[in-house]
Amino acid sequence: MCRITGFIDFDYRGNYSVEDVIVSMRDTMAYGGPDDSGIYIEKEKGLALGHRRLSILDLSNLGHQPMRNDSGNIWLTYNGEIYNFKEIKTELEANGHQFKSTSDTEVLLKAYEQWGIEAVHRFRGMWAFAIWDKRKEALILCRDRAGVKPLFWYLKDGIFIFSSELKALHKHPRFVKKLDRNALSLYLKRGYIAAPDSIFEYVHKLEPGSYLEINKKGQIKKAPYWDIADYYAKGAADKKKWLARPEEEIAGQLEDILTDSFKLRLVADVPVGVFLSGGIDSSLVSALLQKESTNPIKTFTIGFHEDKFNEARWAKGVADYLGTDHTELYCAPQDVLKIIPQLPELYDEPIGDSSAIPTHLVSCLAKQKVKVSLSADGGDELFCGYNTYLYYGRILNIINHIPRGMRSSISGILNRINPDSLAGLYKKGGRFLPPQENVGMKFLKFRKLLKSDSLHEEYLNQVAYFTDEELAGLVIYPFHKTPSGKTYQPYLDQITNLMFSDFVSYLPDDLLVKVDRATMAVALEGREPFLDNKVTEYASQLPLEYKYKSGVTKYILKKILYRHIPKRFFNRPKHGFSVPIGKWGREKLRGLYQEYLNKERIEREGIFNAEAVHNLLSKHMRNEEAFSSKLWPIFSFQLWKEKWLN
Repeated sequence: MCRITGFIDFDYRGNYSVEDVIVSMRDTMAYGGPDDSGIYIEKEKGLALGHRRLSILDLSNLGHQPMRNDSGNIWLTYNGEIYNFKEIKTELEANGHQFKSTSDTEVLLKAYEQWGIEAVHRFRGMWAFAIWDKRKEALILCRDRAGVKPLFWYLKDGIFIFSSELKALHKHPRFVKKLDRNALSLYLKRGYIAAPDSIFEYVHKLEPGSYLEINKKGQIKKAPYWDIADYYAKGAADKKKWLARPEEEIAGQLEDILTDSFKLRLVADVPVGVFLSGGIDSSLVSALLQKESTNPIKTFTIGFHEDKFNEARWAKGVADYLGTDHTELYCAPQDVLKIIPQLPELYDEPIGDSSAIPTHLVSCLAKQKVKVSLSADGGDELFCGYNTYLYYGRILNIINHIPRGMRSSISGILNRINPDSLAGLYKKGGRFLPPQENVGMKFLKFRKLLKSDSLHEEYLNQVAYFTDEELAGLVIYPFHKTPSGKTYQPYLDQITNLMFSDFVSYLPDDLLVKVDRATMAVALEGREPFLDNKVTEYASQLPLEYKYKSGVTKYILKKILYRHIPKRFFNRPKHGFSVPIGKWGREKLRGLYQEYLNKERIEREGIFNAEAVHNLLSKHMRNEEAFSSKLWPIFSFQLWKEKWLN
């Protein structure tokens, strides 16, 4: 795990020092690669590659990067891990290649030399790499299938720059920094900016499962080499065959694939641990790994003193049952206050996900004992784990029993009901009604869904922080409404389409960004065993009936998990990894909110409607919980803006 950067200046005339610039760019990310550093330069071409190393495999200097092949005509700077590198190495040796190191970096380099970019089809792992191929004077960038590792690129006026993080781009004298306001609108809607866009104009994220080649004329070719949609399509075509197979056979086969993937993520020459939340996915990772280990594996958990948000007690129960070497840390508002000033440095593109804070805290905790930690991201998207899927599944079941001709009539009746009044009546019902949060908001969602022709569009709207209509009143610049684009596949059932949408957008551009920056900030390698291509390709072909059955989400995963951990540990509602940001915002963070969101400042900066922000802040301070989630992305952007634009 490392950090990479580089550039080609097609108009270089010796007007700046290539060496000074690449070193400066590289060392903005020194925290992510504290063990070694290197550069490669071809000054006459205006070419430079930079690398910061976090040593995980082959800790010797034989793993130094940028790395060259034996002929010196191919150079590589690489961030990631190829977990099956030993079997690829054996194949390369059979083709006559010799190796100086025991690193996966040298295997990647010689695999490219042997097979070109097609080598990526042999890799199981995570990666972002850049290869300078002198034979054809081309620079090739590539990103792993699921988008675990980040890779930004910039092209304007004859200068091409790439980097693991945006902050490195700022150090190049020819980088033009200009806020992309349409991307800002994307951020405000989702809390993140989906690839290929970024917060700056002319800066792009290389899409997961894609490679990019720029030739000596500055011409770019970009193409996908892997697409999970292909496997969803295959599964849809073979659905009857899947459903004809015994359920126990499916569960056994899936457990074998998961175990293989999880064990592969233990490949390292340094200590390895697991982030354990106590939920289904991380508990399954811990259970299968502990089953294979003769020693207690190390597990780490963050807890909250607020009971509603605290899953640490469940994680401890799982850890005690499995016999892991468990460490936990309870997060308090004063911990958040310490981290908030660091957020713009850690996340040099705005991120509206407040769970970035505990993710950083658990990374700091794990770093005290290990250099690599596994997390369980991807399980929800692949196996139907989110509460929203369950909610929409139940709503769809109701709607599908209402004749289409009657839906508009019922919707018209519901339009006459005030959501706030309904919430008030529900509250007065007290102990005679089952507990519910945000009753008014849920009523509005049901009402809209009832008259909508597209569950997918409604889902995207309802998981957004702001609708397009709300954005029009929040920002003081025109913006383009966001199409659903690649996040919809017409051949999939409605719930599977929601999972697909989250896998290709929310997962790589929010969750994986959050984990990558939080771990790398403390020189900890994060690994994602659910995102092994063998797992994703199998899971995406499984029919929904194996994932959502009789009102149970993650059905097949739970079937596997309960073989190893009793069901009683999981008989509780799913919390998710969230923080009490509403409560903290009204108490310990109140001063910061008032500093960054005051009307005079907002008016002066000329991006947001000051009155709209003031109204949100007022509602938040009045303990209207629904507005706390809307306020955090604005506050987070204000922090980022002060660091990177002012």
